Amino acid sequence: MTAPTPIPTHTLAVVAHAAGDLRVDNLPVPAPAPSEALVEIAWGGICGSDLHYWQHGAAGESILKAPMPLGHEVVGTVVQPASDGTGPALGTRVAVHPATPAPGDGTRYPENRPNLSPGCTYLGSAARFPHTDGAFSKYVALPTHMLRPLPDALSLRDAALVEPASVAWHAVSRAGDLAGKRVLVVGAGPIGLLILAVAKRAGAAEIIVTDMFDAPLANAMNLGATRTLQATDAEAIAAADADVAFESSGSSRGLASAVRGAARGGRVVMVGLLPSGEQPALVSLAITRELELVGSFRFNAEIDDVISALADKSLNVASVVTHEFPADDALEAFALARDSSVSGKVLLRF
Repeated sequence: MTAPTPIPTHTLAVVAHAAGDLRVDNLPVPAPAPSEALVEIAWGGICGSDLHYWQHGAAGESILKAPMPLGHEVVGTVVQPASDGTGPALGTRVAVHPATPAPGDGTRYPENRPNLSPGCTYLGSAARFPHTDGAFSKYVALPTHMLRPLPDALSLRDAALVEPASVAWHAVSRAGDLAGKRVLVVGAGPIGLLILAVAKRAGAAEIIVTDMFDAPLANAMNLGATRTLQATDAEAIAAADADVAFESSGSSRGLASAVRGAARGGRVVMVGLLPSGEQPALVSLAITRELELVGSFRFNAEIDDVISALADKSLNVASVVTHEFPADDALEAFALARDSSVSGKVLLRF
């Protein structure tokens, strides 16, 4: 039997120090708590929140107050199981559910929707202080409740999209039954493209995708969009007459497009996180059309369905990833990921 690879004392980590200050640091390998496993990260996907912490020192109302390792879209291999006997065994390949639900201040929430728990923490989030460190590290200690073993049929590289695909899966579940429906997806970034893929799997008859740029629209066609529209073509978007519209651009203009493009009596699922504070919205149109505007935030147990769908190839997300970089080149990777005209999902290879 091959001896396990020795665990080093220090690990590469991608750390946001302040607005505009992203570094590849060398940090001590953490000592896992009894209920934590040490995971060797293989791949990490750059998310919009990671970009916000780098560019603005904040993601919405979560303000960066101290250096914080970024990253919550990660997969890897257990190199040191939890000492309390919970969780996966040594050598298990795992995806990561980044959330830890908690009651927080006791504010009421539906118990069957732990993503809404007021004390919920998320890897790579500055919502609380001390911050919840992310997992863009070669070695990271993670609670075993976050770890999902991967089936043999699913490679670590293909599993790198499990977390964002779970966000999309949750959004589609908020839309209701899509079988035979016409769907509008506003924004062809990684989440919009993943919503397209999940909606197609859910049986949507027609999927229309809008974006500002040609490259993501071409990617949408590769993933099975029925047709695409330029985000500036207000007349064509208003004529979409969609049973369900997904807003995934995270902008007030995108939300306006979703409202305009929804059919009378339709539903608008708001997935993209708009800036905090008041935002303009076409409320009168939503009222007179009796639209249902519903929010979609992160996900719950959908991650298990996503893993199964990726493993059996019923969920096609192959073209969502457009670029890969070694983690040492994280600054270059982040710079490309911020340019949505040329990039989709950008992965870091650890």
